[in-house]
Amino acid sequence: MTLVLDSAAQDLLFREARTANTFTDEPVTDEQFQAVYDLIKYAPTSMNQQPLRIILVRSPEARERLVGHLAEGNQKKTATAPLVAILAADNEFHEELPSQFPHFPQAKDVVFSDRAVREESARINATIQVGYFILGVRAAGLAAGPMTGFDAEGIAKEFFPDGDHSVLVVVNIGKPGKDAWFPRSPRLAYDEVVTTA
Repeated sequence: MTLVLDSAAQDLLFREARTANTFTDEPVTDEQFQAVYDLIKYAPTSMNQQPLRIILVRSPEARERLVGHLAEGNQKKTATAPLVAILAADNEFHEELPSQFPHFPQAKDVVFSDRAVREESARINATIQVGYFILGVRAAGLAAGPMTGFDAEGIAKEFFPDGDHSVLVVVNIGKPGKDAWFPRSPRLAYDEVVTTA
């Protein structure tokens, strides 16, 4: 075997993991989610900027506000998932850099004083964190249903009214329910993706 991760863990995180479309009623606890975050916080980001911000949508009122901004095909999935997370990029992440990147605290002003530079960097680095988020959910024995079919501007106005966040993904989380999976779609082969220069 060429991978250090054992076969069961590979299956849990990758080969057998799927995007769930239905969920059981079993709740996702705050303790479970804290454990997920305590794992995924180690995702790599440029200059340790950590721009990902997460809103856990738990109340019926917040769920209703969110569902109205989703594409029709995603509404029922989100309305019935035990837990829903809104993942966004904080475009003002640079305010945390003096404590999170202490060997170059001036990066806040030297590298990220321009809003457009911050937005691009926040989007790229938070998207890396989104990938780790999905793996963290799977590592907890839960299924993740990430979605991008929504009105991002509407969700941002509803849940991030400060105007400083860009919504990236909405993720339904829980134990997979009945008929949770669509048939597995094909994947590109190694030779179709990888070249050597």
